[in-house]
Amino acid sequence: MLTVSELKKEYRNHVAVDGINFTIKEGEIFGLLGPNGAGKSTTISMLSSLLKPSSGTILFRNVPIGDKKGALHKELGYVPQDLALYPEFTAVENLMFFGKLYKIPKRQLATRVYEVLEIVGLTNKAKDKVSTFSGGMKRRLNIACGLIHKPSLLFMDEPTVGIDPQSRNYILQMIKQLNNKGLTILYTSHYMEEVDFLCDRIAILDKGRIIEDGTKDELMRVLQTEEVLVMTLAQIDEGYIEAISQLDSVQSVQVQGTQVFVTLMDKATALKELFHTAEQWNVEVKGIEVSKPTLEDVFLHLTGRTLRD
Repeated sequence: MLTVSELKKEYRNHVAVDGINFTIKEGEIFGLLGPNGAGKSTTISMLSSLLKPSSGTILFRNVPIGDKKGALHKELGYVPQDLALYPEFTAVENLMFFGKLYKIPKRQLATRVYEVLEIVGLTNKAKDKVSTFSGGMKRRLNIACGLIHKPSLLFMDEPTVGIDPQSRNYILQMIKQLNNKGLTILYTSHYMEEVDFLCDRIAILDKGRIIEDGTKDELMRVLQTEEVLVMTLAQIDEGYIEAISQLDSVQSVQVQGTQVFVTLMDKATALKELFHTAEQWNVEVKGIEVSKPTLEDVFLHLTGRTLRD
């Protein structure tokens, strides 16, 4: 459905997006995962024709995005990270405004406005001014504006930023339902759990480059030779942490509170050495378990840092 080849955006002293390649298949949710500043918003701005690429190609149904822009424009929807709403307009007035930009016939638009209000759960707020809305309600209306013209492909740029957990969960469930009804979605986020919950395939973007992509299972295979042991200690002893970090059977050690996350190179050897070293340092191990790898572990493995560093 969408093919991106060698896409690049370069400013005078900075490369924001550095020759990325990916495809989006019809009917899927494709995730762009990366920290703030990775190039996610710049990428979506180029895909939606709001920003001209320095080089590279973007094909939608095998047609360059730059060609027949008006016709393609009607098949693409965009939900920006920054709210694109008029606060002194009502919800209906905002939707009518954006619907007219897409030249939707008047009668059809009047019906469609209430369809999207129902989708985002704001029917009872139809005549209220946006300035009276909570943050979560504004985010939902922002999504409704992106849906008003019934796009085939919807670009969603971090649509849950700055809202409460209840509103966030509502939006995530709503996105799942939209996809189940056939809408193809490109979803960007720096929240690992959102991408994990929503996306069929994921591209990890860091410093303007895609460093890995695939299904969740494919990404997890990056760590197939590694196991993470979670040790709960009575208290943290810096000497013990330093000692186990030097073991040949241990790849890396991270400390969170009284829990120590140990990435193992050799499980059988590591277990003996970890307990033996604990005895040497008089450290009490209160619990131990093997942790399944997560997307956060994949990101850490590929970049050497956590997603929110």
